[in-house]
Order: sequence, then C-alpha cells, then structure tokens
Amino acid sequence: MKAWLTALIALLCSGLALALGAAMLALPEFAVRLPGQVAANLDASGVAHPVTAVLLNFRGYDTLLEVAVLLLALLGVFALSRHASDHAHPAAPAHPVLQTLARLLAPLMVLVAGYLLWIGAYAPGGAFQAGAVLAAAGVLLRLAGLLPAWAQPGRLLRGGLALGLLVFLAVAVAGLPQGELLHYPPALASPLILLVEAGLTLSIGLTLAGLYLASAGWRQ
Repeated sequence: MKAWLTALIALLCSGLALALGAAMLALPEFAVRLPGQVAANLDASGVAHPVTAVLLNFRGYDTLLEVAVLLLALLGVFALSRHASDHAHPAAPAHPVLQTLARLLAPLMVLVAGYLLWIGAYAPGGAFQAGAVLAAAGVLLRLAGLLPAWAQPGRLLRGGLALGLLVFLAVAVAGLPQGELLHYPPALASPLILLVEAGLTLSIGLTLAGLYLASAGWRQ
C-alpha cells in the first residue's frame, strides 16, 4: 500500500513539475525582459547591485512577507516546544577542540556577516546572507556546548526577533505620504535600505538560529 502511495505522490509531483515547466516555456516574450527593466531603473533604487535592488525596492512586498513567514515559523516551533518541554534534555558535552574552534570562529563569522551586510549594496551579499552566517555561528556555539537551547524568549530576544520586521514596516508606512507603501525618496533610498537590511540581518540571524536552538533540547 505504501509503495502505491509513494508512486502516486511521485507521479503527481512529476506532473506538477512538467506543468510548471510548460507554463514557463509558454510565457510571452515581454515577461522575460525583467533584467533590462531592472538595469534601466537601477540608478533610482538606492543601491548598485540588481539583486538587492529587486529584494529591497522593486519587489519589497515579497521580501516583507518572507520575513513575516520566517517569524511565524519560529513562533510555531516555540508553540511546539511548550509541549516538548517534558522531554527536553541537556546537550552532551562537546570536545574541547570543538569548543576552542567555536570560540575562534564565532567572532570571525560575526565580522563576515557585517561585511556581507555592507557589501550587499554593491556586490552579492545582503541581509539574508549575513543573517544566515550569524545563524550558523549560533548553531556552532550550541553544538560546542557554549550556547544553551532556547526555552521561551525573553523581552530582549523578542525585540531582536521582531526588529527587522518592525523596521521594514516602519519604512513601508513612511512611504504613504508619497502615495504608496515602500516608496523610497531618491535622496534617502540608500540609507533607508541599509537601515532595513541592518534590522533584517539581526532578526533573520536570530530567527534561523532559533529554529534550531528552540528545538535543540528535544529528545529524539
């Protein structure tokens, strides 16, 4: 029975993949001219890198919702952790070599995250990459036994988790006098995007790390 169910699911997934591929091939010609449109409006975006311009300016609504979805996912993990608290157990002691390496690497990872945040306006990088590096540092410290698993976040941690979304929403609402959400005045576009990315870096880093740290003490 399970073999038939597996085969049916594989068949449905294959059909969906073929349908999506056919839909992409059937797109009208004008739908694939987005790179040219991005390049034509890049000077007004506030940044010099097209990916950052798309994520934080041209399709900022999508990025705002992505951040909200990440935060909701972590809230779901916290909700589950309440039911799993009776099965929590401390982490096994890590090897001293791993702990030494973690102590050396974690500060370097924070520096790399800061570099990725800053360089995102000009080259590949930005808040999501910087946040992922911060999250990796948190996971490494947990694996080395230097960071405890999360139970329920305190006020400071909650503020850090919500900071990126709140800053993003504040910048979005600030554009309402111009007639639309997420409208960056040309003179302020660059510092506003940097402000949003700085907040997102911290929140994304904490959220991604939290998805692991909030469940790290569950008994398998």
